[in-house]
Amino acid sequence: MPRPRSLTPTAIATAALAVIDRDGLAALSMRAVATELGMAPMSLYRYLTDRSELEGMVVDLLLADVDITPPPRAPWARKVAVLVERARDAVGAHPQAVPLTLTHRQAAPSLLRWTESVLRVLTAAGFTGEQRVIALRSLLAYLIGSIQLEHLGPLSGPGTAAIAMLPADEHPLLRETASEARNVPAVEEFRRGLQILLQGLDPAR
Repeated sequence: MPRPRSLTPTAIATAALAVIDRDGLAALSMRAVATELGMAPMSLYRYLTDRSELEGMVVDLLLADVDITPPPRAPWARKVAVLVERARDAVGAHPQAVPLTLTHRQAAPSLLRWTESVLRVLTAAGFTGEQRVIALRSLLAYLIGSIQLEHLGPLSGPGTAAIAMLPADEHPLLRETASEARNVPAVEEFRRGLQILLQGLDPAR
């Protein structure tokens, strides 16, 4: 008679996310997660089939608690901005796991629900066909790219500081821009960039 299951998908995904947060995405493996859970690696296969399924569970966990209800009576751009900011807060807390949101977006129910909510707002605003496709892809690209930039190349980081010290006679505009960039908070960078994107996507334009 098989042993009763004692682990929930949430517990497994939480352990996997702990491995990713601590050691990076490259360290994620069935063995590493089993060790995190205090069990033999082969025992983990009672709960899931392979690493791909495990990664999908991690993505689902990332957005599991995100509120996908847009603010009522707000303009469409504000509704989308709120949904995207909520996703940024959730996924941005675990930047090492960001690449998984692209490769497993079809296997994470919570991500599918969030995307459906964004599409409902876009559709109600008049986006259809290819226009809606491009709008959604642009929002996803901005969301994922901005999170990676914030953590891998932050405006307040050493890269920006080094650029601000470049020779003024060779790179005057780059040096000036980097000097100004160091004073821009990450959340301000994200929100203003998102505002520019939404203005460009406006179907009324």
